[in-house]
Amino acid sequence: MQGWAKAPIFPSMEARKNTQMTSRHMLSHRRPGSLDEDRCYAAVAARDKAFDGTFVYSVATTGIYCRPSCPSRHARRENMAFHASCAAAEAAGFRPCKRCKPNASSLDDEHAQMVAEACRLIEGAEEPPTLETLAASVGLSAYHFHRVFKTVTGLTPKAYAIAHRQKRVRDNLKRSASVTEAIHEAGFNSSGRFYANADEVLGMTPTTFRTGGKDMQLRFAVAQCSLGAILVAASAKGIAAILLGDDPEMLVHDLEARFPKAELIGGDRKFEKVVAKAIALIEAPGTSFDLPLDVRGTAFQHRVWQALREIPAGTTVSYAELAERIGLPKAARAVAAACAANRIAVAIPCHRVVRNNGALAGYRWGIERKRQLIARETQS
Repeated sequence: MQGWAKAPIFPSMEARKNTQMTSRHMLSHRRPGSLDEDRCYAAVAARDKAFDGTFVYSVATTGIYCRPSCPSRHARRENMAFHASCAAAEAAGFRPCKRCKPNASSLDDEHAQMVAEACRLIEGAEEPPTLETLAASVGLSAYHFHRVFKTVTGLTPKAYAIAHRQKRVRDNLKRSASVTEAIHEAGFNSSGRFYANADEVLGMTPTTFRTGGKDMQLRFAVAQCSLGAILVAASAKGIAAILLGDDPEMLVHDLEARFPKAELIGGDRKFEKVVAKAIALIEAPGTSFDLPLDVRGTAFQHRVWQALREIPAGTTVSYAELAERIGLPKAARAVAAACAANRIAVAIPCHRVVRNNGALAGYRWGIERKRQLIARETQS
């Protein structure tokens, strides 16, 4: 920019080159992009590391581009532009910042790669590797590795190993000749150790899980509400499903697919009170729901679903914000997948999660239902 003020009437080739480069910078700055610029600027102003890797910003007066979290002094808003990638910024004529090195792997990325390598080691081992073995495999001390692993995954290495073995049990139960065989194939040396926590892991006994819910009873009823058909199902432990849809028969088929061999029992007059409480959550937002839930899912899904229940009615959060709340700012996509896997509508309010720009994202039971639920809660 200084070259413009001091340029002679017949500038040299170098001066003209600098002028053309500056013009390209300004043109790039003025060209509208597909990014939400207000949100990008807010992330840069906060130096929010959670947005590193999602976009970069450039500064017309310096000709460089940076990560959102760059510690350099902030430029004036009118001199900043936002780009979806480093390649896009460089195509516009900007060069990478030497301080934050936006085109190089960040420390967070390196940690994520280390943890991914350790997870592969855990998943491929017959017996859970020791903390020291895992730390040595990625070149860190045991203490440092433990902290890095928990920061990235939200779990300790031991908890991750346990969760993985539990998943292996669930998978093995579907194909092994016996429950005992499935337990040992998953790496549990003692059946007793697994059975002690089996109900928490599977939501039912191993034999019941293996047989698709055989000998398990689910009471259910289908009713109508202002959003269409609603199915409520409950086990002896609590509400196992609240499903929404247009076709009552399809909702029943969905429940049957989940528990193919469970005994489905039509709800009696007493069960109608349970259904009424579920409908009240839709028709009268803010109504308390004091019924126990029978929630079945992975350890990660449980964390997401618990965080969903802590979102106040009438407010929304983004997937990125929800990921931050559970201590995993890089796990927005995994959080979205956990929301999609939720089978207890409204009571576990996944409808309160929106995209980063505030737009409504996918909803298992339809975008229009999500829109209406949010509108009702906002107005109540």
